[in-house]
Amino acid sequence: MLTIIMECRDNEAELAQTLSALVSGAVEGVVRDVIVLDQGSRDGSSKVADAAGCRFLTDWDMKDLVRSARGDWLLLLEPGARPLSGWVDAVVDHVAINGNPARFLGSRSHRRPFFQRLGRRMAPLEHGYLVSKRQASAVARSGMTLADLAKGSGARTLVAEIVPAWAMKAFRAGTAT
Repeated sequence: MLTIIMECRDNEAELAQTLSALVSGAVEGVVRDVIVLDQGSRDGSSKVADAAGCRFLTDWDMKDLVRSARGDWLLLLEPGARPLSGWVDAVVDHVAINGNPARFLGSRSHRRPFFQRLGRRMAPLEHGYLVSKRQASAVARSGMTLADLAKGSGARTLVAEIVPAWAMKAFRAGTAT
């Protein structure tokens, strides 16, 4: 049903965090496969992906990648992002009744300070991006990134929260919110 796709570059710890949050989806049979697109990592990202049974690609074409996904729906995430409890049910419910793209709610306990939120545009993958394979195939083209794929289309909001990737980076730097 669902293929998870992430781009990484030297995101070993973040990749492990995200993959551990996805285990419940694999156990429920919702996650069909996970694809990690490497952009020149020199850390243990490939080992983490391999240990988790992910496809780890160092060379890809977005059109071919979308076509090769095993799931009928794609969930694009940033390494370090962690969908919170209830995410599997929210995705299954959305897919069952809706054909539109969707994003998770931002975690209420991991918000940027008020003044940092003012006038700031959210990154395209900050709250993940759920899209049907059919819709992704229609817009995918060579040279495109996952963020490019997630831009420009209206998305509904899922009833599950996600801890954005920046929150893990802030925590590791000692500036957690």
